[in-house]
Amino acid sequence: MKSKGIKRILLFILAFAGSISAMGQKDLVYQRPPENMARIAEAPPTPGVSVSPTGTLMVVMERPGMPSIRDLASEELRLGGIRIDPAVFGPSRTGYLTGLKVVDVNRSQERQITGLPDDARILDIAWSPDGRRLAFSLLKEEGIELWVADMETAAARALTGPELNATLGRNAFIWMPGGKEIVFKAVPTGRQKPPEKPKIPSGPVVQENIGKKAAVRTYQDMLSDPYDEDIFEYYTTSQLVRIDMQKNRTLLGDPGIISGIEVSPDGNYLLVEEVHRPFSYLVPYYSFPQRVEIWNSQGDLVRQVADIPLAEDVPQGFDAVRKGPRSFAWRSDVPATLYWVEALDEGDPSIEAEYRDRLYMLPAPFTGDPVPGIRFGMRYRGITWGNEELAVATEYWRKTRQMKVYFFTPGDTEKTLVFDLNTEDRYNDPGSFETTYNKSGKRVLLFGGNGKFLYLTGRGASEEGDRPFIDRYRIRNGEIKRLWRSDPPWYETPVTLLNVQKGIVLTNRQSQTEVPNYYLRNLNNGQLTQITSFPHPYPELKEMHKEMVFYEREDGVQLSFELYLPPGYKKEEGPLPTFLWAYPREYKSADAAGQVSGSPYTFTRIGNTSPILWVTQGYAVLNNAAFPIVGEGEQEPNDTFVEQLVANTKAAIEKAVEMGVTDRQRVAVGGHSYGAFMTANLLAHSDLFAAGIARSGAYNRTLTPFGFQAEPRTYWQAPHVYNQMSPFMHADKINEPLLLIHGMADNNSGTFPIQSERLYAAIKGHGGIVRLVMLPLESHGYAARESVLHTLWEMNEWLETYVKEKK
Repeated sequence: MKSKGIKRILLFILAFAGSISAMGQKDLVYQRPPENMARIAEAPPTPGVSVSPTGTLMVVMERPGMPSIRDLASEELRLGGIRIDPAVFGPSRTGYLTGLKVVDVNRSQERQITGLPDDARILDIAWSPDGRRLAFSLLKEEGIELWVADMETAAARALTGPELNATLGRNAFIWMPGGKEIVFKAVPTGRQKPPEKPKIPSGPVVQENIGKKAAVRTYQDMLSDPYDEDIFEYYTTSQLVRIDMQKNRTLLGDPGIISGIEVSPDGNYLLVEEVHRPFSYLVPYYSFPQRVEIWNSQGDLVRQVADIPLAEDVPQGFDAVRKGPRSFAWRSDVPATLYWVEALDEGDPSIEAEYRDRLYMLPAPFTGDPVPGIRFGMRYRGITWGNEELAVATEYWRKTRQMKVYFFTPGDTEKTLVFDLNTEDRYNDPGSFETTYNKSGKRVLLFGGNGKFLYLTGRGASEEGDRPFIDRYRIRNGEIKRLWRSDPPWYETPVTLLNVQKGIVLTNRQSQTEVPNYYLRNLNNGQLTQITSFPHPYPELKEMHKEMVFYEREDGVQLSFELYLPPGYKKEEGPLPTFLWAYPREYKSADAAGQVSGSPYTFTRIGNTSPILWVTQGYAVLNNAAFPIVGEGEQEPNDTFVEQLVANTKAAIEKAVEMGVTDRQRVAVGGHSYGAFMTANLLAHSDLFAAGIARSGAYNRTLTPFGFQAEPRTYWQAPHVYNQMSPFMHADKINEPLLLIHGMADNNSGTFPIQSERLYAAIKGHGGIVRLVMLPLESHGYAARESVLHTLWEMNEWLETYVKEKK
């Protein structure tokens, strides 16, 4: 009987291997995975929610299922680090909403917003400052329109024709503070047709550098010749227009490559950021030169604040920034004061400096010199404005993971330390100060108790897992009082503090078996009122077992994984084939690496290519397995990357085997992007797995020589690290079956499709078992229904052949 079973398995493997060989010589039509897996992958997504500035209304945003491959097949321009649909002057392959419902939060009444076309494709939404209207952009075949919906009548109507220009980001419009006018970016009228590509080149394309350091990371979709420059300028140039609710319009300024617009809180001025030549073939458009200007509400230039040069020479390191002024914005708490920061160390973290950045402010009428403000000993991270007496500033240093939070009085140069944190130390994270909308529709600090208190909300990480919280912070002495904390078996997060005096909070509440829904919670009496009732997307998995499992690595680092088991499975039935899925993360502290991340009480929303889908095929799944890579002190995490990968793997498998759910001989490893890189490395440097699946990874680190992921060093500074970490360099050692999947239009930095193609060729050249699947039109993540389902089919066939049937 045993020999017959082995013979049957061998025949199955040979048949599948033969089909793989044959399919390598011809195209393969899209396939579908088992139906019980496909049904879950195709389940309708749960709607999203947007809350009005007043907190009294919320819009439920209906989302479609996966698009078809036909939707991805339209023309696409890849220029300056962005992807453009030239037919509509907008982003290509973009997601959209199909419908909107408005919900009265206090009454739980829901109304469908009417007036939309049957095939509505809504790109972006924006509430008016008073919450009475909702503006949104609507994608049509001929372009993008601007629409507005009245919340009182729940009726929507078009304000413009298909004329919005959203090529540099989908947020192509903003409300004026009064809530009766909108400023939007329009395609300029009366233009000629786009430039045509020359049929005969006029000469070579030349790039030159004369002794200037320009160590930039590997980007995709860069400009590459003068024609690219012209076509980029053509499609990104827009005209600012102000329009009211009666469709009266005013042209503002001249057309330009407008990358950013922000209106001052009093509505009298616009902050306009405009990209201009010379462009670059090395960096994305946001590093191109740009002018920063203040216009009045009629579009007249008030002052040019800065003309920032091309940023090809940003110093090396994660704490490096471009020289000169950056991070321009309006203060949200006063009528019209511009602020920004400037590097005091030339943007170079290697330069010794007591202070790294400085705040500057420029109040209306913008005729004087900028007023210097507080200085930052680390890199500026952000400011939350409150009033003339209090604001919150944050600074951060990536190399040490240190973050400091300060109080300061706007206009002063001194600040008071509030929190000194390590961002890896989740257990001691005090949370973030809550904000609210002011009358101008700008976010400011939320005060309580006649200005005595601020409020903190956070994840509440602990050894039990995350338990979100709300704290009250006394400004005078820093006293913190816990007002509420999420209680098991629920995972509940505060969304908006609607009324701090009455203790009314809008929350999102879920459990392992209950879909996330929205509730009104009264902190004073504990009353809970449900507002939404989203259904379970896949009821057939209600009985799926989910468990947070904790264990430790051989060096004592604490680890965890999420264990998923098929519905109805009992350990007495024996151990299962197992699919381990992970993504390595770097830490500077072993203690921080061992802290529990996530919660055992969350609902499992299964992504359409999630490894959790394999519970439907009888597998145990170890999802989100902790794979910390630790480098303490002066040591960089990647100095021992491979050794720590293997140690993480051994610990996870040993724990799953010890629990009786995993068959040690039938374990597969998989990952996406950096997880794919991990997968190939594990097959090259260990014999712990029966097979591997690597999706959209990078495998030769010499092709990303100026750093990757969290690696701060260049190839020439640490060649041994780059070589040791590159599975391509060790392809001769990959002796387990490896399935490689990659999108042919991958736009992620570093994960060029050639990375998978070259690793496939290297393994094939050494006689390994390897299959390469290139998905047409797909980017770093896979979008089209046909691509997603075929990916699942490929993965399932691989696991069934090389893992489940292995003896």
